Amino acid sequence: MLLPQQLNDFCKPGCVRRITGGGGHSAVVTDRGSLFVCGLNKDGQLGLGHTEDVLYFTSCRSLLGCPIQQVACGWDFTIILTASGIVFQWGTGLASSGRRLCSGQTLPLFLTAKEPSRVTGLENSKAICVAAGSHHSASLTDAGKLYVWGSNKHGQLASPAAFLPVPQKMEAHCFRNEKVTAVWSGWTHLVAQTETGKVFTWGRADYGQLGRKLESHEGWTLGKQDSSLPCSTPLSLHCLTGATEVSCGSEHNLAVIGGTCYSWGWNEHGMCGDGTEANIWTPIPVQALQSSSGLLVGCGAGHSLALCHIPALPTLGQRSKFTGPSTDATEDAKSQDATDKERNWKEKQPETSTQSQSDRCRNGGLVTDTI
Repeated sequence: MLLPQQLNDFCKPGCVRRITGGGGHSAVVTDRGSLFVCGLNKDGQLGLGHTEDVLYFTSCRSLLGCPIQQVACGWDFTIILTASGIVFQWGTGLASSGRRLCSGQTLPLFLTAKEPSRVTGLENSKAICVAAGSHHSASLTDAGKLYVWGSNKHGQLASPAAFLPVPQKMEAHCFRNEKVTAVWSGWTHLVAQTETGKVFTWGRADYGQLGRKLESHEGWTLGKQDSSLPCSTPLSLHCLTGATEVSCGSEHNLAVIGGTCYSWGWNEHGMCGDGTEANIWTPIPVQALQSSSGLLVGCGAGHSLALCHIPALPTLGQRSKFTGPSTDATEDAKSQDATDKERNWKEKQPETSTQSQSDRCRNGGLVTDTI
């Protein structure tokens, strides 16, 4: 299919609430909480009980009567959050690495199922959002606790284990004993925000996707990656404190702070928007968007998007007014801004519902959007 086509045969126009994409499959949640899926299905990632590819959006009938709040797609698996805070997962994509790395252990059903299966290990908590990387999953609870499971090849689960077959709670000290309020996932890294607005990153780091350089004395060398390296330790980026928007691509990121869009990470296809194809190791303002307002940002695997208000071009003879901060000014004020934003973050935040909280949990390049 080379041109956009309107799809209205599976639900009424205007009823779609969420659209999500994985490695080769898609999922839609309607305003009534129904789930429709289509695409590649060799690993049962569509949850239809078989492994035949599906060309048209099809109802996941085993979930009828169970309203869906959110859906996230990994490369070849799917994870959902119900309106009551229960997490389900299906698709056998993680099973082969799980069996290899957890020799002698019986994998839980949700890693081997071709139909929705409840994720065990979360029974005593209420989830408010889920996120998926290419081969890992995450769930955030209403108590501000973050659980992770799946592949830990790049330290993205902050654990010494190579593979976590069941959810493991990340320790509070990882986030300076603050509650986590939002989580986003790239293919092999994660980003989380806490109650005071601090933004933490961890996982794969060789393209700059963590927004910080790992010094040579930390033991980091390209091509040598395991969960004992410093990239498995969540660290906060002061320049991102108080971010109101974050989006993760496969290995790059966008964030909005104080109305300014920042980018960092993998930049081979120019998705960081700085006019080059060189990787960006620390967050920098996207200069082309400096004078824009009302930013909403999103990332694909190798491209970026921004929805914003662009000032009208000046008429002939008028000087354009540039209101955005310069890169130098941003850098000079970064430390003070971070302190101020952290101090004021908590008191400025409005009360949020479970729906709005789950809107802030997204997958990288495995695109999720809310309609």
